[in-house]
Amino acid sequence: MHPDDAAEVMARLPEYTLRALKPGEKLLDVVEDLADDDAADVIAELPAETQEYLLEEMAEGETIERLLTYDPESAGGLMTTEVAAVTTGTSVGQAVEALRRLSEDGASVYQLYVTDEGGKLAGVLPLGLLVLVAAGRPVESVMQPPEAKVQPDTDQEQMAREMARYNLTAIPVVDGRGLLLGEVTFDDVIDVVEAEQTEDLLKLGGTSAREELGGSWREAVRSRLPWLGVNMLTAFVASSVVQMFEGTIAALVALAAWMPMVAGLGGNAGTQALVVTVRRLALGMIPPQLAWRVIGKELAVGATNGLVVGVVVGVAAALLRGNAALGAVVTLAMWGNLILGSCVGAFIPVLLQRRGADPAVASSIFVTAFTDTCGFLLLLGLASLVLL
Repeated sequence: MHPDDAAEVMARLPEYTLRALKPGEKLLDVVEDLADDDAADVIAELPAETQEYLLEEMAEGETIERLLTYDPESAGGLMTTEVAAVTTGTSVGQAVEALRRLSEDGASVYQLYVTDEGGKLAGVLPLGLLVLVAAGRPVESVMQPPEAKVQPDTDQEQMAREMARYNLTAIPVVDGRGLLLGEVTFDDVIDVVEAEQTEDLLKLGGTSAREELGGSWREAVRSRLPWLGVNMLTAFVASSVVQMFEGTIAALVALAAWMPMVAGLGGNAGTQALVVTVRRLALGMIPPQLAWRVIGKELAVGATNGLVVGVVVGVAAALLRGNAALGAVVTLAMWGNLILGSCVGAFIPVLLQRRGADPAVASSIFVTAFTDTCGFLLLLGLASLVLL
C-alpha cells in the first residue's frame, strides 16, 4: 500500500489497534505523511517506546510534541499548525502564489490568514475574495477581521459552537498575545460533535464514556457494572417502599396491576424532560439565570400531561374494577408522579452542571429511581388513606 493511502487508513484506526503498533521505518513513513494534527492524534495512542521513536525521527517531531502538550479535547489538541498565512506587507498576487505552493505540497487551504511582522493575527482573507481583487493591492487593504477565534485551551464543545454559530470552515487559534498558532478545520469539528454526542448518549444510559464501542466484553463489563450497582441500590429503595405497604397490597390486590403503570409513565415523563434539558445544556441554550424557568416549564408540561394521562388511566381503573375511589387514587398518583418526574428530569442535569459535573452522567438512573419510589409511595399511600 502506498504511504499516502496507508496514512489515510491509519488516521481512522481505532485506539486499541494503534496501541499494538511497533516502531519501525514503515510506521515512520506512514505517520510522516499525516497532517500534523492527525499525526499527533495517532502518536498519542501509541505505546511510549513507539512515541519516543517517532518524535525523535520525524522532521516535525518538535511541532507534534508541542501539540501533544495540549488537552486532546481542547482547540490546541485539535489544531493544525500547517496554515496559509502571509504578512501585512504582502500583495494579493504574492498571496495567491503562496497558496499555489501550499496546494502543490498537498495542504488543504480553507482561508488565508494575515499577520503582522510579529506574528499576531491581523485579519482573514476568504479564498473567493482573492480572485476578485487586483494582484497589486496589499492584503491589508482587503482583509476582513476574523469572525471568531479561540485560544488553545478553549474546550472543543465551545469551539464547535463558535464554528456553527458563524458557519466557519476553519477557525484560527491564537495565544494570549494574539499570535497565530494554527487553525481547527471543520472536518475535525465533525469528529468532535460525533464524539461528544456518543459520550453524552453513553453517560445518559449509565455507561462510562470511556467504553470503546468496538472494545471487548470485559471492557464493557468494567464500564457498566458499577452503574448497575448504583441502579441496584436505588431499586432497593423503591422495593422498601413497596414492603412498607404490604398490608395495603394484600387487602387491595388490584393495586398491583397499576403500580408498574404509575411508575413507568412517571419515568417516561422524567426521561423526556431529561433528554431535552441535557441537549439544551449541551448547546448552551440555558443561561444560569434561566435554569429555574426551565424547571418551571417542565412542571407545567408534567402537570398538563399528568392530568390527561391520569384521568384516562383512572377512568379505566374505575370501570374495570367498578370502584370510583380506586380510579380517583390512580388518577392522583399518576398526575403527581408525572409532575415530579418532569421536574426531576429537568432539575438533575441543571444541578449537576452547577456542581461542575457532566449533566449527562447517568441522569436517567436517578430519574427512574426517583419516579419508581415516588410512584409507589403516591399510589400505595393514597390507597391506604382513601380505600382502607
